[in-house]
Amino acid sequence: MQNFCISLWPEEPTPEHLKDCDECGLIKHGTRMVWGEGNPNAPIMILLDNPGSREDRENKPFVCGTRQTLQQAVYEVGINAGDVYVTYILKRRPVKKYDKEATREICVKHLKEQILSKQPEFIICLGNIAVQSFFHSQEVDVKSLRGKVHTIDGFRTVVAYHPLAVRRRPNLWPLFLEDWKLLAKHYLHDSPSHNS
Repeated sequence: MQNFCISLWPEEPTPEHLKDCDECGLIKHGTRMVWGEGNPNAPIMILLDNPGSREDRENKPFVCGTRQTLQQAVYEVGINAGDVYVTYILKRRPVKKYDKEATREICVKHLKEQILSKQPEFIICLGNIAVQSFFHSQEVDVKSLRGKVHTIDGFRTVVAYHPLAVRRRPNLWPLFLEDWKLLAKHYLHDSPSHNS
């Protein structure tokens, strides 16, 4: 098992042709694009709503609460940090009002291309926004889908609460960990890449 240490996972560079993408309008919010972080070739893809901040107000790198909670869960269930890759529905952090539904619809096509090129063995959707976008339905939520493995677009998918929700409501931590354990059980026992 890895030694646990909170750290800023390496960022995967945004593809050159998409760095200045302005189709969704979030470029006007002044935040930079974050394509993903962790191991770009990892068998487990973690899907969040948006990248949040990787830098503080002085532009110094820091590990936000969402990332701390996420890394703690990965460690506690015995998954190696090198086996995960984090990406987002929106590749830029929104900082002001925007048309949420239209923006997600535009941005999700980047995610689809990313998933198709990476072909992860497992996807874990964290939070309702990630779940609704990935499951192609505004009617679904974490509460009703968590606790089992789903197959969405051919990918084995687990659902869990958003790490920020877990930080705000610590009573969700056992459920969050339960869903990570479900993922770990399937990954550590059934995964060809883990058992090769």
